[in-house]
Amino acid sequence: MVTAQHLLFFLPVLLSSPSFISSSPSPTSSAPTPAPWPKQFHSVLFMNYSGALSLIDLWYDWPNGRNFNIIQDQLGGPPLHDLEWNNGTSFFYTLPNTPSPKCRSAQLPVGILRPNWLDGATYLGQVTIDGFLCNSWEKVEFIRYYEDVATRRPVHWVFYTGREAHVMTFEVGAALNDEKWQAPAYCFEKRKEDEKLQDITSTEALEDMTRSRFL
Repeated sequence: MVTAQHLLFFLPVLLSSPSFISSSPSPTSSAPTPAPWPKQFHSVLFMNYSGALSLIDLWYDWPNGRNFNIIQDQLGGPPLHDLEWNNGTSFFYTLPNTPSPKCRSAQLPVGILRPNWLDGATYLGQVTIDGFLCNSWEKVEFIRYYEDVATRRPVHWVFYTGREAHVMTFEVGAALNDEKWQAPAYCFEKRKEDEKLQDITSTEALEDMTRSRFL
């Protein structure tokens, strides 16, 4: 079952969760700024939304204007592919080799997150998240973002809806082969009966994804 943690995306920063934060934010003498995202990276994210769990394979590719979230719900059906382009086009689909493959497209007025999308975020202080001492920021009361003080890698982020992302891996420079970025042919076919987007992704996830594009 596809649930409310669908992203992403992603891309997406955070509300704190007591189960993962061991102290309240503490201000420091100078306010650091978050590191820009690498222009290309691959990350595995563990998502939690009110106890509903999923894993996301995130591929970010700014030079080519694209972002990809491959989402697997805990004990769920086939992975959902959320393919986003910098012209505002997004495709949400399951692969052709899955039962009853589906696809839905959306057109947004903005593209994918910029590498410097955290510019202007409000510094909140330092907290310990998932065992890492982190600097924390909030962006437009939509997302809180936590970055490891030692390595400046992202550790955790939380959307205003409470959807949490825990960063399991972060591979700078990793790139997905070009052929993997092609949406299936049936994504471009006009259908007699339009499928509702909620059939393959949740309303809450689409809202998170849409609002994150405007950051």
